[in-house]
Order: sequence, then C-alpha cells, then structure tokens
Amino acid sequence: MTPPDRLRALLAEPAFVVMPAVWDGLTSKLTAQGGFKSAFLSGSCVAASRLGGPDLDLISFAEMFDSFDQVRAAAPDLLILADGDHGHGNAMNVQRTVRAYGRAGAAGILIEDKITPRALTATGKPTLPREAARMKIRAAVEAAKDSGIMILARTDCRPTLGMDEAVARIEMFVAEGAEILLLDSPKDIDEIRRAVAAAAGRHSFSVLSPGAPRVTPSRDEAAALGYKIGTFPTAMLSPAVGAIKAGLHALNAGQSAAASAIPPAELSTLLGYADYEEQAQRFAVPD
Repeated sequence: MTPPDRLRALLAEPAFVVMPAVWDGLTSKLTAQGGFKSAFLSGSCVAASRLGGPDLDLISFAEMFDSFDQVRAAAPDLLILADGDHGHGNAMNVQRTVRAYGRAGAAGILIEDKITPRALTATGKPTLPREAARMKIRAAVEAAKDSGIMILARTDCRPTLGMDEAVARIEMFVAEGAEILLLDSPKDIDEIRRAVAAAAGRHSFSVLSPGAPRVTPSRDEAAALGYKIGTFPTAMLSPAVGAIKAGLHALNAGQSAAASAIPPAELSTLLGYADYEEQAQRFAVPD
C-alpha cells in the first residue's frame, strides 16, 4: 500500500488518531519508536528549529521539503502529513508543492487559504477571497491524483471574516474533493461543532496544543466533538526547548549533564550506533 492509502486505512479505524508534531530526523525516529503510526510535519516547529524564530511565513518550500526528507529518511514507515502552508505561491505553485510531496512519499499535505506574502505584521490572518481559495484547493486536489496524496484543506478566515464564511469555505473545500478539513482558531465548542458538521463526514483535523487564541479541547473532548485527528506542536516543541535549557543551566552550574538527561548508553542505542556497526561490518575490508 502507498503511504496515502495506509493513512486512509488508519483513518478508517474507529480510534482518534494522534499525530505528534515532528521537524527533523530525531523527532521522527523517536515518534516511530514511541509506537505512533503517523506524524505531522509542523511548519511552526520547523521554523523554530531551523530559524530559531516564529512561524510567520519565513520558511521556504525548499527548507520545508528538506525537513520532510530528513523526517522520512529517519522513519520510513511513519505516515507523514506535511504542512504545505499556502502552497508557497499561487495555484500553480500549489500544484508543484503537492506533486513534490506526493512523489517523495508524504501521506497527506495541508494547504491553507491565507494570503501570501503576508502583511508585515505578526497579528491577524488575512485570507484570500473565497473563489481564489477555491481554486487553490481545486489545484491541490487535481495535482494529488498523480500520487494519491491526501489533501487537508485549512481555512484561517474565522478571525477576520467570521464563522459563517468559515463554514461556507469548509463546505466548498469538501465539494472540491478535500479529504481532511481544518478550521483554524475556533473560539468555542459551538464553532467546533459547526465546522465538523460542515465537513459532512470527511475527517476533521485539530491543533490541540494550548496557548494560542482558540478553544483547545482535550483529546477525549476532541474525539467526542467529531474530530478524527489531533496534533500537538507545542506539546512536542516546548519540552524539547525546556530540556535544552536545562542542559545549558547544568553546564553553567558546573555539572556535566542535567538531571533529566538520559544515560549515555541509552542515547547511543537510540541513535543507532550498534546498528551502524553491524551494518558496516558487511563492507569492512579484512586486514
């Protein structure tokens, strides 16, 4: 089965699907070793790890795609739903983006309706006019036919254009053939219910990390509300940052490692040193 078909089969199972956020080979490998079958290549996490900066459309297609390549190589069996952002341009850019991720083995890709390039402000999420947004998703669905990659259509219009427009866009994206839908920044549970209903039986995706200006249900609440997939970018990135800060604090305090550090032998095993040695011996030249 192809990665998209494997993801469709996973989503056909009754359980709520947890997609940890990943951003490089190490996070991907750890996620697979943790027993997860799928993960979300998070644009915010990639921006944080590569730039040490915010998720404000500063990451390029090439950087995101390189991160995907790292993630895929480190855990080939992990089903990756990639953050395609706004498709990195117009509808034709969307097609190129979708086809590239499909050829490379992504199981799904997110395409959103935000305006690009964004205004020079960190506030607000201005979105494309409705028909322009339609054409982006139409282009994505058409390009997806080459590989079968699943299209996740996201609307960011709720804060600026209101919930009625967000519902209309979700219904429009369903009509265009998107298989997964995402309403960004729902303000309350009623808006979540409206968005899930507008998806008309297609899978609904939610960002369940707290902190952003949106209602954030628990995992069990999300499943009860009709969400099928949940990702947790801050829940992955924040502990990683905390661990690095703890290590730096330990060094400043004259210690050799933080109390939370895993033992060297465990780290060596996790990174695959023994596996490397075993494989390398097949190519060793006798003395």
